[in-house]
Amino acid sequence: MSYSETRKPHAVLVPLPFQGHINPMFQLAKLLHLRGFHITFVNTENNHKLLLQSMPPNALDGLQDFCFETISDGRGDSQDIFSICESIRKHLLLPFCELLARLNDSATKGLVPPVTCLVSDWSMSFTLQAAEQLALPIVLLPAASACLFLSGLHFQTLFDKGLIPLKDESCLTNGYLDTKVDCIPGIKDFRLKDLPDFIRITDPNDFMVNFLIENANNVPRASAIVLNSFDELESDVLNALSSKFPSLYPIGPFSSFLSQSPQKNHLTTLGSSLLKEDIECLGWLESKEPNSVVYVNFGSTTVMSQEKFLEFAWGLANSKRPFLWIIRPDLVIAGSVMLPSEFVSETSDRGLITGWCPQEQVLNHPAVGGFLTHCGWNSTVESICAGVPMLCWPFFADQPTNCRYICNEWDIGIEIDANVKREEVEKLVNELMEGEKGKKMREKVMELKKKAEEDTRPGGRSYMNLDKVISDVLLKKMSK
Repeated sequence: MSYSETRKPHAVLVPLPFQGHINPMFQLAKLLHLRGFHITFVNTENNHKLLLQSMPPNALDGLQDFCFETISDGRGDSQDIFSICESIRKHLLLPFCELLARLNDSATKGLVPPVTCLVSDWSMSFTLQAAEQLALPIVLLPAASACLFLSGLHFQTLFDKGLIPLKDESCLTNGYLDTKVDCIPGIKDFRLKDLPDFIRITDPNDFMVNFLIENANNVPRASAIVLNSFDELESDVLNALSSKFPSLYPIGPFSSFLSQSPQKNHLTTLGSSLLKEDIECLGWLESKEPNSVVYVNFGSTTVMSQEKFLEFAWGLANSKRPFLWIIRPDLVIAGSVMLPSEFVSETSDRGLITGWCPQEQVLNHPAVGGFLTHCGWNSTVESICAGVPMLCWPFFADQPTNCRYICNEWDIGIEIDANVKREEVEKLVNELMEGEKGKKMREKVMELKKKAEEDTRPGGRSYMNLDKVISDVLLKKMSK
């Protein structure tokens, strides 16, 4: 698909300003760029600064038809989820409309093509207002599973049925969270504890739940919804969503799309990490046997107590397996990360610890045989695309939901108890790497990997859905 420069479609993409939301939006931006779109990718000022710091010098030089712009979120360098979501609600519409006006002013001077469509995280609902004001088609991307999206659409139903708010804090521990949930079409055999943990509230005016209900109410205003998922993963949920939203397009997994793309250029290899990645760990993996290394990464926002951190550490040490462990400086609550000297000497010949890494490259390395993960959706999908089974320790948000699918629906992972103990970590790491259950999980995840590759090749369902959302929605303004 190619267009003359003056008739190039111009998509403006706006992620929620957190790492787990930036990554899939950036992947989608690459996919649209490969299909001939001029791309403007919009970060908050602080996140763009972090992105530049994490990249090699001049990494963005020479990009053709792919530009970065920034808007202020009014929060400086705060990464607090509640204050950022509150700021989104109150402050971002005006700077975003000013940015679109600047882009269209540049278009009158022939510097960029006119803006023809918007792609936004579903939590950035101010973009819907901007699209309506400018009569632009807008596609929403929930940066999570179809199941999380469907659950979020039914938070109000949980209120209406009296399932939330919880009566008091005791409901978190007295078995109430085992209550069956049968009021969400498309989700079966779910308990309250399997839903996103945002619902574990005692205050009916809880900010996050009401923010998500507000977003859910705005979804019908969108021209279409795209998901980084595919039929084999979430068919029941996707069917339920499709009956509610005819313009729903599962077009994932994005990483499988990009890895199979015949077009390789500087942009396709460019990352979107806000933390500097250690690529030397890839050289360390080269020295290890195939399928021998446990990769450990709890994502960009998980935090844990020093006690739990040490249980993981000694569980890994006692398993005697080689491991690559990503330890962010802020992984441990209210304190610096401290590893005992005995642990360091015990594991120095088989363990590598680093602050951040290029995760997709690590997961796809032949040496990696298992992934100890927090079950974020990006990590889940990337692990499936790499054919790597998982040990699951969900922390918050959509992670309990993803864990439920990984362990109970797809049988490609094992859950570690929230109150983690070293003996359990040791036992499950060994089961994952060499046990009978581990072998079965590896076979199943390889089947899902194959399905993902088939779906994202020409003729596959996700491939055709991407074509369809481009032609039916994103190019709508150009056909007028």
